[in-house]
Amino acid sequence: MNALPRLVTVTATGLALALCLTGCRDSRAGAGQPGGTPTVKIMVGGIDKVIYLPAKLTEQLGYFKAEGLDVQLLSEPSGAQAENVLVAGDVQGVVGFYDHTIDLQTKGKCIQSVVQFADVPGEVELVAAGKAGEITSPADFKGRRLGITSPGSSTDFLTQALAVRNGVRVEDFTRVKAGAGPTFISALDNGGIDGGMTTDPTAARLTTTGKAKVIVDMRTEEGTKAALGGLYPASSLYMDCAWVKANKPVVRKLAGAFVKTLRFINDHSAEEIAAKMPAEYAGDDAKLYVKAIGDTKTIFTKDGVMPADGARNVLEVLGSFSPNVKGRKDTIDLGATYTTEFVSGG
Repeated sequence: MNALPRLVTVTATGLALALCLTGCRDSRAGAGQPGGTPTVKIMVGGIDKVIYLPAKLTEQLGYFKAEGLDVQLLSEPSGAQAENVLVAGDVQGVVGFYDHTIDLQTKGKCIQSVVQFADVPGEVELVAAGKAGEITSPADFKGRRLGITSPGSSTDFLTQALAVRNGVRVEDFTRVKAGAGPTFISALDNGGIDGGMTTDPTAARLTTTGKAKVIVDMRTEEGTKAALGGLYPASSLYMDCAWVKANKPVVRKLAGAFVKTLRFINDHSAEEIAAKMPAEYAGDDAKLYVKAIGDTKTIFTKDGVMPADGARNVLEVLGSFSPNVKGRKDTIDLGATYTTEFVSGG
């Protein structure tokens, strides 16, 4: 069976990735600056997405510098593209979804989450307002065009999982590469997609304007368990296993910085968090950005520790539809896909 049936792609993806790789070269060793400051390049699968808020917020709060690190944050619109840059050795880490570590292990790559930001995806499946009467749950996906960020992304994984869990075969609907933010909104506006999976602030913009309605909300533990049968640890910092082993002091400093940020998020209001972020992240609607943070901030852990039962559920979910994981669940070494060594409680 084709793993990506009737998938619509955009030819600019290859050019964008090539440009990113050009800008990311020569970072394989994580070379330090004069004076011994370690330099680490981290690719974020959409740096303005609230689900990946800890990346930029840690920089804004000065926690990287406090740990004696020079961290360079780069951005790709999709986690699938971000993982490609990591596998190529052009960055040392990715802020993206944990599920990529399992998928990559089936391809012979050892990648592991070293700080687990969230226990749930923070994603929503929404549909265009005009289709809300026809598409009320994933059971209605058949024959529909549904937006994902890109092929092989976590939105792609989760869209397929929701379909299969609700009795719809993945070949019975079309997954459309729609990106996030303006491109996703445009695709919904022009009828290119009937609905799709996205995050805040895109979700907040679409729902507050009445353009879309949420049918599956995985921004809460309750909603995630209802949709996926358990926790689904998602946004994280993941890195190549060999690099982690060879650079433990640097990884420990990174983890320390991110855990401080997770505590900050849990101890402060959405308004206080938004005030620390670059003004351009709020765009022309500061109140909407605060709402987006408020709707999503509860996804974040307080200590960066991976829940073992959550990791197991991610494997079960991927095994329900993924040709890479199906039939191989018993051969997957979950212990190699994450570590708690560098975070509190580990």
